[in-house]
Amino acid sequence: MKTATKLVSVGRSHAHAAAPVNPPVIRASTFLFNKLEEFETAQRTPFDGAFYGRVGTPTTFAFEQAICALEGGHRSIATASGLAAITATLMAFAEAGAHMLVVDTVYDPVRRLCNRTLARMGVSVTYYDPAVGAGIADLIRDETTLIYMESPGTGTFEIQDIPSIVAAAKSRGVPTAIDATWATPLFLRPIEMGVDVSIHAATKYIVGHSDGMLGVLTTTAKMYDRLRAATQDLGGCAGVEECNLALRGLRTLQARLSQQGDTAFALAQWLESRDEVARVLYPALSGFPGHDLWKRHFDGASGVFTIELTDRDPEAARRFIDALALFSIGFSWGGYESLVLPVNTKSRTLPNWQNLGPMVRLQIGMEDPEDLRADLEQALAAI
Repeated sequence: MKTATKLVSVGRSHAHAAAPVNPPVIRASTFLFNKLEEFETAQRTPFDGAFYGRVGTPTTFAFEQAICALEGGHRSIATASGLAAITATLMAFAEAGAHMLVVDTVYDPVRRLCNRTLARMGVSVTYYDPAVGAGIADLIRDETTLIYMESPGTGTFEIQDIPSIVAAAKSRGVPTAIDATWATPLFLRPIEMGVDVSIHAATKYIVGHSDGMLGVLTTTAKMYDRLRAATQDLGGCAGVEECNLALRGLRTLQARLSQQGDTAFALAQWLESRDEVARVLYPALSGFPGHDLWKRHFDGASGVFTIELTDRDPEAARRFIDALALFSIGFSWGGYESLVLPVNTKSRTLPNWQNLGPMVRLQIGMEDPEDLRADLEQALAAI
């Protein structure tokens, strides 16, 4: 089945005549049973039907089933946010004396989790170069319990050699996880590449309208019980309304990504030609250092990239951002509107990102490409 057809059908039941097109939104904390035997039967498989609201309702499970079908995993687990999915994954493999390998381009809240919470638990973390590839084998220790990837990297968009990292990990029996939010399941399917846990901040492209906080992880049969236990122990559950918004967002995901990706590529190419721009960090560009890896492992590019300004005055980014009219200033991305934020790499431990000019991340929305280009042009002139 082709992707466009899958997006229409996943998470929907066709078992009954006269059924609604969309799964019903079932809001509940408590489900009632007529007999204790019925309750006990439901208790044996709480994640497969109606048992208790915190573990999910049929709306939650419809969303999980939809994502799992797109990812090609054993099962998916919805969480309260993307960070909640990441936290559950790291905690699932955390124990006193453990060691984890985490890419140095990781999302800053994840770095804080590692440096604060995991450190207090006695877990040591090594931040590795995203270009390490098969060389990660030299960093794996006997006590390494997880390799955590993010591809592309936050803000600077480095593409990792996922198959080489997975091969090195498997040779030592080390599980792997990846944040694949930028690509969505349409453009990257890590489970099919041998990764054990694929994570998405569904808040972004999957919900797609900047009005819902939601995360989801997909894993293998071998890792499922461990991941499910971690999500339950941490107590953060996905909201039913958010799962419904995500199901709705999936139906238009390909159409939105197609438009936003096309516009982003055109604008990225144009920005490369501008004297005010030193570099455009976007994997789909042929001159990008990780372009060959992106082309080999990804099926497309979404609408988020970074520009490095030629003017090295730290205030240059501020002047550029404040001059924009169609790009709003705000966290997150993946919605239908264009956004802008400065990029800060100061928390990184490796020297790769020193001596750079001011950097600005652009989320390309669904506005007309010519309008966005005109807005960028006048903002560049304001530098």
